[in-house]
Amino acid sequence: MIKKSRRSFVKKSALSAIGLSMASSALSYSRIVGANERINVAMTGVRSRGKGLIGSVSGIKDTNIAVICDVASDILNERISQVSKVQKSKPVGERDFRKVVENKDIDAVFISSPDHTHTTFAIWAMQGDKHVYVEKPLSHNPREGDLLVAAQKKYGKVMQVGNQQRSAPTSIQAVKDIRDGIIGDVYSAKCWYANSRESIGKGKVVPVPDWLDWDLWQGPAPRRDYKDNYVHYDWHWFWHWGTGEVNNNGLHELDVCRWALGVDHPTKVLSSGGRFFFDDDWEFYDTQTVTYEYEGDKSITWEGHSCNGLLQYERGRGSIIYGNKGSILFDRNGYFAYDPKGNVIKEMKEAALSETTGLVGAGPLVTYHMNNFFNAIKSGEQLNSPVDDINKSNLMCHLGNIAQKLDTPLTINNQNGKIIGNDYAMKMWGREYEPGWEPKID
Repeated sequence: MIKKSRRSFVKKSALSAIGLSMASSALSYSRIVGANERINVAMTGVRSRGKGLIGSVSGIKDTNIAVICDVASDILNERISQVSKVQKSKPVGERDFRKVVENKDIDAVFISSPDHTHTTFAIWAMQGDKHVYVEKPLSHNPREGDLLVAAQKKYGKVMQVGNQQRSAPTSIQAVKDIRDGIIGDVYSAKCWYANSRESIGKGKVVPVPDWLDWDLWQGPAPRRDYKDNYVHYDWHWFWHWGTGEVNNNGLHELDVCRWALGVDHPTKVLSSGGRFFFDDDWEFYDTQTVTYEYEGDKSITWEGHSCNGLLQYERGRGSIIYGNKGSILFDRNGYFAYDPKGNVIKEMKEAALSETTGLVGAGPLVTYHMNNFFNAIKSGEQLNSPVDDINKSNLMCHLGNIAQKLDTPLTINNQNGKIIGNDYAMKMWGREYEPGWEPKID
């Protein structure tokens, strides 16, 4: 149990965390949490991705998983049992996230529930005086990203986004080498993702399983009947809840490319592709190529092949940065720098390997990212993946989906990311919400 004096101490110092994404002095945060005091956390959405996060949090010193929240009773009980075996105290189980927010003994919340819940849950958590680790994608639509940036600034809580490669030592070094001119002036980047996903079929309306609270699962989304191809994973491919492959996986590499090129918002977005492999309920795209153009004659291209697992450069996912003196190829496990003729001029590998095309569960990159998050809470360490920066990468993905959905290039205001001269496209900037679940800033 956290001492009430520390809870008060944390709250009083919360406003000092507003500038986490900037190079602020650690002294600004010295009052947040004592370096040796335990941080009580709540884990939300724990079936798949959440299981990996639990594995990483459990191994970090001075953390305690106090609450586990999931709308499915079977997995909720399983995770409570799992955590009870690796820590002294047994976590409390909750099915309704609103009860987690009300728990004054929780310092930080981990959100790995479906995409459509991320923004509402994160805002509620910050309003409840809790720091937030939210999985990608940060938001379900562009407006939600804007709300999260504003909420973090207002409530002053530490908020880390789950773009784990931002904490990979080799990726950090690669970007530093690029800034130092190892491949000259960078002008273009390409990234990709490949998988061999099967058809999701055509769903049928069926009774809701006894173990699932369908109302809580839907959360902020307007209510629909339950179908047998929604849960547990294939909701990703429905606009009502998911955000498609470009947000599901492309976001990681697009973020790395934008980071490496040192760009913010594009000036133009073009997308081509479609649902080519199966005739089923999948509403997004199994094949998609999105190109982003930037000021200064720079560009980024992402290729997504959800149902064709052919590797590129012997990798299912990765990024290439092109410069006028060479190029850099890198992924989650390291990087290679080449001269213009293709000769390796530098190579660096991660000390421990992480999964590439598979689900990123407990592993070194996640642990690095977790440590960065907790250190930011305790001592003000600069976040590797702050919301105001990662929102720009998340917006790239949303813009790619909008351009593909409308089958038209988009002109973008590179100061704020908004779509210019297309009122119909801007209607896709937000969504409707179930009454009582709208994300709002007080």
